[in-house]
Amino acid sequence: MAFKTNLVTRNSPSTYVKRQQCNAKTSRPIAATPHKRASGPFLDAETEAMLVSRWHAHKDPLALDRLVASFQGLVHRVARQHLGYGLPLEDLVSEGNVGLMHAIERFDPTRGFRLSTYAMWWIRAGISEFVINTSSLVRGITTESHKRLFFNLQRLKIKFGATDGGELPDSAVTAIATELDVSTADVVRVNQWFNSKELSINAPLRAGDDGTSEWQDILADPAQDHEVQMLQSDELRKRRALVRDAMDVLDTRERRIVVQRHLKDKPRKLCELGEELGVSRERVRQIEVRALDKLRKRIKRALREQEAATIQNKT
Repeated sequence: MAFKTNLVTRNSPSTYVKRQQCNAKTSRPIAATPHKRASGPFLDAETEAMLVSRWHAHKDPLALDRLVASFQGLVHRVARQHLGYGLPLEDLVSEGNVGLMHAIERFDPTRGFRLSTYAMWWIRAGISEFVINTSSLVRGITTESHKRLFFNLQRLKIKFGATDGGELPDSAVTAIATELDVSTADVVRVNQWFNSKELSINAPLRAGDDGTSEWQDILADPAQDHEVQMLQSDELRKRRALVRDAMDVLDTRERRIVVQRHLKDKPRKLCELGEELGVSRERVRQIEVRALDKLRKRIKRALREQEAATIQNKT
């Protein structure tokens, strides 16, 4: 069951207010000028946890300022990885800092992970959502599969040796579609969006450069560090446990419909389940809606209980 992050766009009123609040809480604007960024010293785990605790407990602006400053290098690095979408670096950095503020607000140092691991998710989410909502190149991208394809296409074109521009060869289209679990038609369509204003990845970043800095130099490294993998594995295990426990509230028929419709690689059709269970297609749909509502309520209740237990342990 997916838990989606719904970050608002850069130009919406709520984001503007959040950014002004972030600026007011720190002694300098968090959207530092890209070429003159104010990056603070690296924080050890103990100092980091202490500063986060001071911010959560007392809203200490000095603690927040040190945290934000120490992560400017990370924010700028992620922002530069998204330079190829026609957006100013300063705006990308600004959105990355909004994501960083979300991470600081929600980070729990007692879980044993560093803030940098947690913040990376929020920074990438903020910048990626901004790119999707703002770049004229990607106005047609609306589905999760298209987003995944958009942000990985250039990397996979390099991987499969399709870097000449223009239309992709059939072999590359098939390989990319298989790797990302999308249709070949989607691969062709998103590649056409890129081609509408595509540059060679070997082209210089700026006109007049001597060729030492190329677009391919700013492509994101697809590899994840061990700490991120551990955190993702832990989060996935907890989500599966929540769903598994919540399934106990369903009866046998409801459980079968949910499993066949939502927990299989190839979901069954309503009409197929209707024939199997001896009911109409519409009846299967009604049972599915009721079962999913039960699951949502049970999972929300479990999350509230976990949060209450965490607060109680801290006190």
